Amino acid sequence: MKLLSGTASDELAKSIADVLDVPLTNVNIERFLDQEIFVRINENVRGEDIFLVQSTAAPANDHLMELLIIIDALVRASADRITAVIPYYGYARQDRKTGGRTPISAKLVANLIQRAGANRVLTLDLHAGQIQGFFDIPTDNLFGQPVFEADIKGEYPRKEHKNLMFVSPDTGGVVRTRALAKRFEADIAIVDKRRPKAGESEVMNIIGEIEGRSCILLDDIIDSGGTLCNAAAALKDQGAKDVSAYITHGVLSGPAVERITNSVLKEVVITDTIAQPEAVKKCPKIREVSVATLIGEAIRRIANDESVSKLFD
Repeated sequence: MKLLSGTASDELAKSIADVLDVPLTNVNIERFLDQEIFVRINENVRGEDIFLVQSTAAPANDHLMELLIIIDALVRASADRITAVIPYYGYARQDRKTGGRTPISAKLVANLIQRAGANRVLTLDLHAGQIQGFFDIPTDNLFGQPVFEADIKGEYPRKEHKNLMFVSPDTGGVVRTRALAKRFEADIAIVDKRRPKAGESEVMNIIGEIEGRSCILLDDIIDSGGTLCNAAAALKDQGAKDVSAYITHGVLSGPAVERITNSVLKEVVITDTIAQPEAVKKCPKIREVSVATLIGEAIRRIANDESVSKLFD
């Protein structure tokens, strides 16, 4: 097998390479003056089992195009099997028509990846699980739950577990929240909110008894941070002892860092599926945990034709 990386995920790919104890394949990725992308793979990949690591985070279009071009280069270099390892799958929030004359961009991206020549996809915490069905090739959707479980156990002593309350920021995340809460034999709560328009949210009610509890908000994506900070404020108003958040993908666009810094949140824990700028790294309320071991083990299992689902038993 060979492990490659695009420019969006070079640090994560290096960590995965360390986990697997394999070197990263040498790839040149250049941009011409007009910003066209050029790729040259500097090693023989004929007949190889290839794992290409590339998130499609901002700038999403550049990183997506880079992913497609690298896949095309691998196909033309006669690679045997190409697995697109996409830790953060961009455009996932556009998974359905939201009105007349609107696209389903998550499906379009799936078509592009397949047509480019990928034989398999490995991703993490898809915004909507049904996106797996947009592909006609094997697709593995990993869950960040084991990484968060280990971190929470390190942050909260066992005697405090009975005081934990896992909170879903909306009804759509209840399944994810309940799955992690079961690991701690803890209760769950739900934030009931309405969204006046895209990008804005207003918390309406908290479903669950959270007074005096240490609340942990769980979600797959944090973008501008408005929903999360509003939910944390509502939990504190209802008497929560403290509020932390565990979010898989730290998109953190616009005023997100400022909002988190000024919020009542004790801490926001994100994973390294998206490379973060210095402003995020310097924020005292944001901490990053790595999914390199999780993804590395999934890659090893795929390469050896072993079960990936057993990672979550």
